[in-house]
Amino acid sequence: MAQSALIVIMTKVPLPDERILFKGHPAVIGSVTRLLISIFTLGIGAIWFWLKSVNTQYLITSQRIVIETGIFSREIETLEIYQIDDIHLDKPLNQRMMGTGNIVLLTRDISAPKILLDRLPLDVRELYEQMRPCIQQARFRFHVRDEENSRENL
Repeated sequence: MAQSALIVIMTKVPLPDERILFKGHPAVIGSVTRLLISIFTLGIGAIWFWLKSVNTQYLITSQRIVIETGIFSREIETLEIYQIDDIHLDKPLNQRMMGTGNIVLLTRDISAPKILLDRLPLDVRELYEQMRPCIQQARFRFHVRDEENSRENL
């Protein structure tokens, strides 16, 4: 049932002038640490990592970011891309060895001021380079200026 709801939500994307930059799950074994845990627990850790990974869906488009998580109940977090203030790339050594990386988004969204896109199974630098002009265009389109940064008021 949860998978069918995920399919329904994801098939409504992209909107007419929206393009998909990344759609997928975090890597199951995206770091050397996870690999070692999987080996030392004789595969039990790998099963847990797999369950968490397949039940997390990232959708990054030129206009928004949608994160769906949950094994039994689903939580959907949507962030319009113009609300992103800053992007940090995080490529720890143990993830670089496995070909993954993280993107940390600092946002104006009160409910989610910091969003972690964990263990992305692609070149995070390339994804960042695709996201950057989309964010700038969206901020221009919605007249978002840096002086209005709501995080300064916290």
